[in-house]
Amino acid sequence: MEIKGRVIKSTGSWYEVETEEGRLQARLRGKFKQDELKLTNPLSVGDYVLLAKEENQESAVISTILPRENYIIRKSTRKQKFSHILASNIDQAFLVVTLSQPKTSLGFIDRFIVSTESFRIPTTLVVNKMDLLTKEKDMDLLEDLRDIYEPLGYPVIEVSAMEDEGLKERLLPLLVGKTTLLSGHSGVGKSTLLNRVVPSATQSTKEVSKFTSKGVHTTTFAEMFDLPGGGFLIDTPGIKEFGILDIEDVELSHYFVEMRKYLGQCKYNNCKHVNEPGCKVLEVLEEGYIHPYRYDSYVRIMNEEDTFR
Repeated sequence: MEIKGRVIKSTGSWYEVETEEGRLQARLRGKFKQDELKLTNPLSVGDYVLLAKEENQESAVISTILPRENYIIRKSTRKQKFSHILASNIDQAFLVVTLSQPKTSLGFIDRFIVSTESFRIPTTLVVNKMDLLTKEKDMDLLEDLRDIYEPLGYPVIEVSAMEDEGLKERLLPLLVGKTTLLSGHSGVGKSTLLNRVVPSATQSTKEVSKFTSKGVHTTTFAEMFDLPGGGFLIDTPGIKEFGILDIEDVELSHYFVEMRKYLGQCKYNNCKHVNEPGCKVLEVLEEGYIHPYRYDSYVRIMNEEDTFR
């Protein structure tokens, strides 16, 4: 008899699934084709599945992947024209960023947001390692983050996981009762943050390389953790690059919230908002209603997407 469960850990070939009968180790039955997507991972943490126990075994076999409400996806860094789902069926996404050791680029943030906006997933920026910010230029960059993203509806929260500052007051209340994806570059302190919020997680941590100023992968597999106050936190391996899926040029602006309200007001229906005459987006950009950093990200993403076609 088949039962319903939710994938809480993925190790590549085996999955840990939470069911009414407890947690089961499970594997997929055969290959799964999913909406023409070429995926490196047919199953992701957060997926709901149907599975059945194997006879005389402690393990189970997954027969069906139930339809996803949403997911966050990026291009695979290993297989060309393949994609990788970070997590599915989530309520919100928290992107952990750092202003130094290592520095998170605005371009990386915008690519991540494009992915969350494709399913209208609420996104929060968590600025970690506040204890390391001693230079005036770092504080200026923090103000830039606030100026750029908070007016767009992306809250910016300041914490220090290492010093255990800001987690209980600012972060935890936003996680209660929700399924949240925790993502970010390698080395931004996700594992330390997770260990503070979920003490039972015991994720390993490493220092950022002093030679490259880049992070080192410590999380190997995606995993979902129960939060003490209710809800779930999905931890994922650190991301070095965030390549978004192929998006038509005329669609990309739909995932930039500041452009969305002006769509349909351009002279041409297929306007790309780059150099077309009568473009409403370019008009409001000149008037200061769109931040130039965000518009630069928009153009860069469009140009990079062109190279993949």
